Amino acid sequence: MEYPWLPALLLQLVCKFMKRIREEETTMGTGPRAYSHIFKTQTCAALADMLVEEGFSNPKQVSSLWPGFEPPRNYLASQATSAAPWKPLRPWQCGGKGSTSLGQLGTFLPLAAFQVSSCLLQVPAMVRYIHQWLEANQFAEHRLNRTLLDLTEERPADVVMTLLRVAPLCDRAALTMWKSIMCSPRTAEPAMLVLLDVLGSWPEHSTCTSDGDKTGVFVLAATVLMWKILQLPCVPHMVTVYLPHLFVHLLFQVLFSTLDVPEEVNTFWKGCQQQYGLDTSPNRFAVQTLKSLLCQMQHEDVVVAMERKCGWDKLLCADTYHHAVGLLAKEMSCVSIPLCSRIARYLLRLLSTQEPRWELPSLAFFVEVLKCLDMSERGADRVLQILSRHLQSGCREKCHLVLRALLDLINNPLMSKKMWSLTESLVELLWDADGEIVSMTAMLLNFIILEKDMLIPSSIALQLVEALLPLLDHDNSQVQLLSIVLLGTLVTLPQEKEKGALKTHVHQSLLPLFFHCHDENQRVAQASQETLLCAAEFLKRTELEKLVKSKKLWKFTEWLLAEDRSRVAEHLRRALPYLQNLQQPLREAAVRFMGTAGQYLRGRTKELQLISEALEGMANDISVAVGSLAIQTLYVLQGTERAPHSIFGNLHDRLCRAWRRRPRLSGLGWLRCWSSAES
Repeated sequence: MEYPWLPALLLQLVCKFMKRIREEETTMGTGPRAYSHIFKTQTCAALADMLVEEGFSNPKQVSSLWPGFEPPRNYLASQATSAAPWKPLRPWQCGGKGSTSLGQLGTFLPLAAFQVSSCLLQVPAMVRYIHQWLEANQFAEHRLNRTLLDLTEERPADVVMTLLRVAPLCDRAALTMWKSIMCSPRTAEPAMLVLLDVLGSWPEHSTCTSDGDKTGVFVLAATVLMWKILQLPCVPHMVTVYLPHLFVHLLFQVLFSTLDVPEEVNTFWKGCQQQYGLDTSPNRFAVQTLKSLLCQMQHEDVVVAMERKCGWDKLLCADTYHHAVGLLAKEMSCVSIPLCSRIARYLLRLLSTQEPRWELPSLAFFVEVLKCLDMSERGADRVLQILSRHLQSGCREKCHLVLRALLDLINNPLMSKKMWSLTESLVELLWDADGEIVSMTAMLLNFIILEKDMLIPSSIALQLVEALLPLLDHDNSQVQLLSIVLLGTLVTLPQEKEKGALKTHVHQSLLPLFFHCHDENQRVAQASQETLLCAAEFLKRTELEKLVKSKKLWKFTEWLLAEDRSRVAEHLRRALPYLQNLQQPLREAAVRFMGTAGQYLRGRTKELQLISEALEGMANDISVAVGSLAIQTLYVLQGTERAPHSIFGNLHDRLCRAWRRRPRLSGLGWLRCWSSAES
C-alpha cells in the first residue's frame, strides 16, 4: 500500500466524528442514537464542519494525530521556499469533482483512496448538506455558522445560488443561513452583490456553479428573501449600503412582472402564495417589498404621499408606470436629496450599459432627480453623452424624457455650453409629428442659440429656418409661438457670410408672419410683428421696416406684391390656405390679400379664376362680415377684368414700377403727380 498510514487516518476521522455527534445529542437532550445513522445526509455537514475546525494547517499537526507519520519528501521540497510560504487549502477551495486536495490533508491523500463522500469537496453540495442539517436540527441553528461563512467568503456565488435553488421559498433553515451570511462583515457584501445580480435579471437568473449546475433561479425567489429580511427586527447593514440598487431593481421588477409573467414563474408564485398566505400578484408583491424598503429607511412620508396620489396603483399599469415613476422620484427628492443623488448615480451607470430593458424606466426616474447630481466637468460629459444617445433613439417616450432633462439642465452654465453639440439632432426633431416634442425642442433651441456667442454656421441656420417655416402655421399655438420667436432670434444673431439661401427662406416667412400679425392670440400677434421687423432688417428692406414700425400693416400686401411682380402667383397660392383658417381676422386679411393680388394679375385668366372660385366659396362664411367682404372683393375684381386695358393703363403700370425702382434724384416729382392724376 502506497500510504500505509491511510487506514489509521480514516479511523481517526470517523472516531472523532462519532464522538462529536454523541456529545451534541447528549447536550441537546435527545439521547444517543444508533451509530448506523451517523452517515445519513443530515449529518454529513457535521463531518465537514469538523474537518474545517481541525484545520490541518501544517505537516506537524497531521503528525500529531498520527505519530510517526512522515510526509513525502517531494512535498516538503516543494514547500521549502521563503518567497511563497505555504498556506493550507480549505475544503471549499477544492476544484470540484476530480479534485485531489482537502486542505493540508488533501496534499497527501489521493481522492480515489479517500472513503468520505466526494460531495463534501464541492461547495454547492456542502451548502445543501448544511441546509439539510438545519432542517433536521431545529435548535442547533448556529452549529455550522463558521463553515457556512467560510464557504461564502471563498465562493459567494456558489453559496447564494445554491441556497436560492435549494430553498427558493426561504424556509426556516434557509432564513437562518441567510441571517448568518447577511449579518457577518465577512460575507454580507459579496452575498449582497450576487443577490443584486439575481434581482436585476427578470424572470430568472442563471449562473453556473462550481458543480456545473446551470439551473436558473427565479427573481421572485430573491424578492421573497428580501421581503423576509426586511421583516427582521434588525435589518442587515448591507441593505442600507446598497439601498439605491435594491430600490431600483425592485422598482423595475414592478414593470417587468406587469408586462410578462411566464408560466413557470406563475407556478412558482402559487407555491409562494400557499407558503405565506399571500393573496397578491407578483407585481403587487414587488410594490409591497418596495414599500417595506422605504419604511425601513424611515421614508414613510413617501409611501403615504404615493398612496394619497394613487401612485402605487399607477405603478401597476404599464400605460401609467413611467408617470408613476416620475411621481415617486419627485416625492423622494423632497424627502432626501442625498438618497436621490445616490440613486441618480446608479441609474447613470445602468444607462451607460446600453441595456434596452433598463433605459425607459431609468430615464423616467433619472429626469426627476437630475438636480440632485453634482455636475462636474466629467459628469456633465457623461450625462450629455447618454442623453444624446437616447435623443436619437427614435423612441418618442425616451425623446420626451430627454428633452425634459435638457430643459432642466439648461440653467447649468456648464451644460448649456455643451448642448450646442446637440443642435443638429434637435433640428431634426422639429419635423416630429408630436406637438409637445416640437414645443420643447423649439424652446431648448432658443436657449442654446442665445447662449452661443459666436457665428452660427450657415448650414445649421439654413436647416433650422427650413424646419421652422411649416411650424409658423402649426395648430398648436405654443409650438407656433415658440417657432416664431426662434425665427426672430435666429435672424438677429451674427451669421456667416454665405446668406443667399438663408435670405430666400427668410423671405418666404414674410407672408405667414404678416397673417399672424392679425392672430387672435395676442402673444402670437406680438411675436409675429417683432419677428417680421427682424426679418425686414435681416433682408435690408427699409420700406418694410418703416411699415412695421409705424404699424401700417395694411400696406404690407401692396409692398410685397409690388416688390416682385413675377412672384405674385406664388404669393397667391401660399395665401389661399388662410381663407380656411379658423380665426376670423386671418380670413379677413386673406380676402383683402386676394383683392390686391387680383389687381396685379390682370390678363392672367388662370390665376384670376383661382381667386374667383376661392372668393365664391367664402360667400357663405360663418362670419357675415367675412362673407360680405369676399362678395364685394369678387365684384370689384370682375369689374376690373371686364374694363378695357388701355394703352394709358399699361403706361401707368410701367411708370409706377419705374418710380418704385427709381434712383434718388430730384426733379421727378411730376411722375408722382401724374400718377395721382391718372388714378
